[in-house]
Amino acid sequence: MTRSNRSALKSLSLAPLTAALLASSLTMTITPTQAQERSDFSVCWSIYAGWMPWAYADVEGVVNKWADEYGISIDVVQVNDYVESINQFTSGNVDGCAMTNMDALTIPSVSGVDSTALIINDYSNGNDGIVLKGSDDLADIAGRQVNLVQFSVSHYFLARALESVGLTERDIETVNTSDADIVGLFASDTTEAVAAWNPQLGAIEDMADSNVVYTSAEIPGEILDMMVVNTQTLADNPALGHALVGAWYEVMGLIEADDENALGIMADAAGTDIDGYRQQLAATYLYTDPAEAIALMESPELLNTMQRVAEFSFQHGLLGDMAPNAEVVGIETPSGVFGDESNVQLRFDPSFTQAYLDAQ
Repeated sequence: MTRSNRSALKSLSLAPLTAALLASSLTMTITPTQAQERSDFSVCWSIYAGWMPWAYADVEGVVNKWADEYGISIDVVQVNDYVESINQFTSGNVDGCAMTNMDALTIPSVSGVDSTALIINDYSNGNDGIVLKGSDDLADIAGRQVNLVQFSVSHYFLARALESVGLTERDIETVNTSDADIVGLFASDTTEAVAAWNPQLGAIEDMADSNVVYTSAEIPGEILDMMVVNTQTLADNPALGHALVGAWYEVMGLIEADDENALGIMADAAGTDIDGYRQQLAATYLYTDPAEAIALMESPELLNTMQRVAEFSFQHGLLGDMAPNAEVVGIETPSGVFGDESNVQLRFDPSFTQAYLDAQ
């Protein structure tokens, strides 16, 4: 993705590990000796409509302002490959990372990295889509190769789409593809179908013989986009959580006000113009109201969604080769725990958002 303000946004590169490898072989346990009170932190994000506010918050100094208020420093890092960004978090190279609810479970949490969903940014309400060549009927995906970020939330989304037309993954062949490469690959004559998210989805939709046959608007509230932070780091350094939440909701206020300067910077970082970015936001249910985000975290529906995600992940071997069932990893929300209560590795914590709301 060509971006004109690349110099203003930092990027990070590490030899990528696959999600499947991490889910089956990486073991990491955060212990009290590994975490300590600190003043310098880093979080990362990758290109996605709902995460572009982090680009604005970085470039315009919003994160720095809130970090200064709490006497800390936060480096905001762009990683060009989504799965690699989660690998950075899982490996302990960054303290927080923008990722989906499913990927938080199947990569860091399964790997023994106790992780906390600090902010639920949004849910995909059309930002994820399946695109076919030569047909506008989802059922015609049968027998095709489908390029996607394998074992990511796109894989879950694909499985849900297949269910809707009476198909299963046995009826197609998945091909693992980096989100950074998927737009160029669609132009290839050999590519038959893709599952992608915006802004890549929008670019593919504009290409010849592109037919979007299913979107995440069909499964509202299931694909959640979040800022996930290492649980022990957050416990030892609550200032990190307060600063990130404050910065996020300051930018949400600008989006709510349709601030053209802010939207222009986000659009540029996403490789589009303001109108294009507004179209992406129209397919994103942003929780601009912190009270609504708190209500979601506290709702039984969230726990039901995470149970469905865990069951899908178990069926696809994403909870580890030795996982006996979908409950091997405990998932804690304010409404209860799904899974092993002695092995809680993924937590949804609305307390920092509540503190922000109380201070307003």
